[in-house]
Amino acid sequence: MPIAEPSKRLQQIPPYMFQELERRIGEKKAAGIDVISLGIGDPDQPTYPYIVEAMQKAVADPSTHQYPSNRGREEFREAFADFYDRRFGVAIDAANEVIPAIGAKECIYNLCNAFLDPGDVALASDPGYPVYTGGPLLCGATAELLPLLPEKGFAPDLAAIPAESLAKARMMFINYPNNPTGAIVPDGFFEEVVAFAREQEILVVHDNAYSETTYDGYVAPSFLATPGAKEVGVEVFSLSKGYNMTGWRCAAILGNPEAIKTYWRLKTNVDSGLFEAVQLAGAAALRGPRKEVEQMCRIYERRRDLVVEALRDIGVEVAAPKGTIYIWAPVPDGHTSASFAELVLEEAAVVVSPGSMYGPSGEGFFRISLTTPDELLSEAVQRLRAHLS
Repeated sequence: MPIAEPSKRLQQIPPYMFQELERRIGEKKAAGIDVISLGIGDPDQPTYPYIVEAMQKAVADPSTHQYPSNRGREEFREAFADFYDRRFGVAIDAANEVIPAIGAKECIYNLCNAFLDPGDVALASDPGYPVYTGGPLLCGATAELLPLLPEKGFAPDLAAIPAESLAKARMMFINYPNNPTGAIVPDGFFEEVVAFAREQEILVVHDNAYSETTYDGYVAPSFLATPGAKEVGVEVFSLSKGYNMTGWRCAAILGNPEAIKTYWRLKTNVDSGLFEAVQLAGAAALRGPRKEVEQMCRIYERRRDLVVEALRDIGVEVAAPKGTIYIWAPVPDGHTSASFAELVLEEAAVVVSPGSMYGPSGEGFFRISLTTPDELLSEAVQRLRAHLS
């Protein structure tokens, strides 16, 4: 019996990019090749023990076993409000300006459903996280790509947005520290975004996935700390990377109370809330000691230096990023992003992500993730030196 065709909206979107990476890795391993993947940013270290202990206690608490409220437990919301005050100097109303999310990916996609209609436009960083472009398409809207310009510190030129797209724009996605480029927010850019959003009457969504993973003494700010930011935007804060909690799907949306109320209205109609035991573990993460976060940053910083040195040894001019878990590097002369990734895979049995996977402006670059155990990362670096120098 034939089944229905996929929707036209779904057909507009290619398979999720990491599916292809996983397929290629599987093929090589099936052929007996020892492949080292530097492609996917999934922390290799375990979740911090104090968070796991909080989760174990919360799972045993019968009060967490029923349907969770989409509004979130009071402990979770208050932990975020306290964290934002302590960490960023941002005052958050725990009752009206924060709601849990089942990971940043769910939150970003649901924001598209909450605010975009067919014919609307979302302004999306290019290169960028694929949900910034896929989410609008699945809502019948479109994404206007904002090239991240190296000469502007990987920030977009807001004055260059076509007038026709700007007239239809309802949302704007930004992300600093930035995936995939590793860039930190350029001085004055958040202020420029606030003025731009106020003038154009659009909602700014700042994807704050990497503020807790920084190096060389850099401390990443929250977009919401920018004067006027809460009037025009929200911030999605994920615990996945900074707290080694990718599998936990623990995040929150904070900021403009009207936007959060709209997001909450959508969520009550399409899914349930975040498992309350995870909320309690997330609250413990935010209230817990900083030493584990700082130690993890030192591990990534050491790995960053190892990779940057190796790339420079083989003639790749690369800047050491001050944030994120990625190295964003230009491909050598004579290569496209895809051809260089293919060369590295075939010659060195190392997987890197071609920059073109993250958008047209990613062409000419490749991304290396630092979420590989030290011994495997060292082996990958040796292979790159041996096969590509």
